[in-house]
Amino acid sequence: MKKLNILFVLLCIGFTTANAQKISFGFKGGLNLAGIYGDNSDGVKMHAGLHLGVMSEFSLTEKFSIQPELVYSQQGANQDVNFILLQDIAAPAVTLKARYNYLNLPVIAKYYVTNGLSIEAGPQVGFLLSAKQKGQGEDVDVKDGVKNIDFGLNVGLGYKLTNGLSFSARYNAGLSNINDVDGISDKNTNGVIQVSIGYFLR
Repeated sequence: MKKLNILFVLLCIGFTTANAQKISFGFKGGLNLAGIYGDNSDGVKMHAGLHLGVMSEFSLTEKFSIQPELVYSQQGANQDVNFILLQDIAAPAVTLKARYNYLNLPVIAKYYVTNGLSIEAGPQVGFLLSAKQKGQGEDVDVKDGVKNIDFGLNVGLGYKLTNGLSFSARYNAGLSNINDVDGISDKNTNGVIQVSIGYFLR
């Protein structure tokens, strides 16, 4: 199923390229506010990170275009955890920090409701680059416990100026369970708010 989803994304890009009336290329970067949600996610707080990547826009009509991107994205979450000591005595809360880095490939459909302003939505496949758990002075590699591929859906708004400068705000909702630990049935998904600034080369 994962291979079929990736193939579908690549076919969309190929079809768009073949039918595009105008193609432009650019780069983007900005702020991530990331979280991990699902089972045992009480006390989860958003983690602030960065994203940076390249993009291209294939204009199919005056109102509609497709924008594939390749984006490095810092994700994860912070979670306050109370450990139980002897005789059911709770220790002070400890903040555990999950730091997951992805290379994401979103394919965004853009509909321009007016000059420059667009509604954006589209699927995304993410490839895990690294995964670490930090807390109590420890820095542990947990990549073996996180799935290598993640699927999500982006929705948001964008605005592009005539000089090529662009702005966007999106939410990426994770669609697949990221846990990959034998014997643990907990299901968790990524969730990321992204605010970006970019520039299309003229």
